[in-house]
Amino acid sequence: MWLFMKAESKTHLADVKVLKDLKNSVEPSSMVTGSCLSSWDFSVDPCDHIFTSKFTCGFRCDQIIHGSSRITEITLDPAEYSGSLTSTNWNLPYLQTLDISCNLFSGVIPNSLSNLTALRRLCLSKNSLSGEIPVSLRSLLYLEELYLDNNHLSGSIPPIFDRLESLKRLEIQQNELSGQFIDLGSVKNLYYIDASDNQISGQLPSTLPESLVELSIRNNYLEGIIPESVFNLRFLQVLDLSHNLLCGPVPSVLFNHPSLEQLTLSHNNLTSIQVPGDMGFTSRLVALDLSFNQLRGLLPAFLAAMPRLSALSLEQNRFRGMIPAQYALKVAVSRVKTSTFKRLLLGGNYLFGPIPGPLAGLKPGSANVSLVDNCLYYCPDTLFFCQGGNQKKSVDCKRRI
Repeated sequence: MWLFMKAESKTHLADVKVLKDLKNSVEPSSMVTGSCLSSWDFSVDPCDHIFTSKFTCGFRCDQIIHGSSRITEITLDPAEYSGSLTSTNWNLPYLQTLDISCNLFSGVIPNSLSNLTALRRLCLSKNSLSGEIPVSLRSLLYLEELYLDNNHLSGSIPPIFDRLESLKRLEIQQNELSGQFIDLGSVKNLYYIDASDNQISGQLPSTLPESLVELSIRNNYLEGIIPESVFNLRFLQVLDLSHNLLCGPVPSVLFNHPSLEQLTLSHNNLTSIQVPGDMGFTSRLVALDLSFNQLRGLLPAFLAAMPRLSALSLEQNRFRGMIPAQYALKVAVSRVKTSTFKRLLLGGNYLFGPIPGPLAGLKPGSANVSLVDNCLYYCPDTLFFCQGGNQKKSVDCKRRI
């Protein structure tokens, strides 16, 4: 609640000191004229002038304790401020939001951030921060959102998250983090993880938060098989493990998962697809990308039986045999209870035989279909899905088949 008592609504002196330290840590040359930070002249009290144009931009103070306002939110505008955060003594016990993203702050993440014990949202994204993620962040017991993405952070992911039981969103993508991905099974409320574009290695943990809705560890060095325990993530809707070193089969549990809608496993070393017991009839998958793997054998007919699947990419694998009629029908024939293929990418395999009849009548723009770089008997450029590449030479097709 706001208290409109001008004589008593003075900002706590310790809070003012932190704001002064933060402004002094910024390079003067990077301070844009007219920006939030440049307006902090400290000639007036920030909370006492909360409804004026002076010294209010970029933070909020809405809690008054014994006549002193305490700052609960600091947000710097993305004006490319540069400097070091270590010169600020972060001692704001009532601060709930700290957002200094989209600037050019450098250096390490200061340990003094652990003093922000009431913090719920910490956003340091898109800066030039380096060094390791400090273990001291485990003191932020009420933290719900942590954004450290798009920096130059290195080292392993510290085992701090077992303490952060309130954490709901974790973004550490676009860094230089290495080592194994940590076990986050104890973080019961975590629904979003993005650790893409790092140097994370080892296997995908068999224990992950059951609350997860989206998990992305794209473009790392994960290896080994995909654990079937992914089925236990009953709220999971998006899984992206593309551009890794995963091997073995695509487990059948991913096709009859109770909530999974988007599955991206492209650019790995997967070798086979396990057929689910229900033949895909209960699958909720809408988009499936298994391109650029080592998948062999015939095209799995059950993929065309998935009622909601509308985007399927199996490009650049080692599939052979003829294109199943079910695939052609799912592209060309509209049905009431099932989705049609709006995207069907089968190029770069060893498929042979004639083009299925239902595909021949497709008009350009009706669907995104590609059959290039196969071993098809006849695939002329007059058909749009044959354009953009030739079929393989017969000697290559015979050698593979």
